[in-house]
Amino acid sequence: MSRLRTFNATLIIVLTAAIVFALDQWSKHLITARIYFDARCSPWCGHKILIPGWLEFAPIPNYHGAFGMFGDSKPMLVILAVIVLVLFWWSFREAALRSRLVCVAFGMIVGGALGNVIDRLHYGYVIDFIDFYRFPQIWRFTFNLGDSCITVGVVLLLIASLVRPRRHA
Repeated sequence: MSRLRTFNATLIIVLTAAIVFALDQWSKHLITARIYFDARCSPWCGHKILIPGWLEFAPIPNYHGAFGMFGDSKPMLVILAVIVLVLFWWSFREAALRSRLVCVAFGMIVGGALGNVIDRLHYGYVIDFIDFYRFPQIWRFTFNLGDSCITVGVVLLLIASLVRPRRHA
């Protein structure tokens, strides 16, 4: 039974990660192919307004880590991503055997992180393109689908850690 549970958890994580990774890479390709993009442009070469005053697609290169932190050293950022993934796995590995939600959450984090690591290794930066800009004094970060999945995955892990499992009599 334990091997089956481990297999099922691994399968959910791998499938979720593969889907998130594929969608992340596809969305970045689609945006950069449809909107003029050059990594030398600052802040962007082209953009597409989706909701005036609120949301636009504006592909920009991100040479830094999460939220512009952690510098711009490509090797350090890749190593840091791997360390964070290992720490998350270590922290939630047993919970993943008991909860599909934890498996999906971890798969989302892995898929998003891999998408960004691949960008960083291939281009030297991560392609960000989703820009909510209504309240620039509060939030002015541009991000991508992988970043969104990482954030949602972390929130789901927090929710899963707060919910107590039901005990059956």
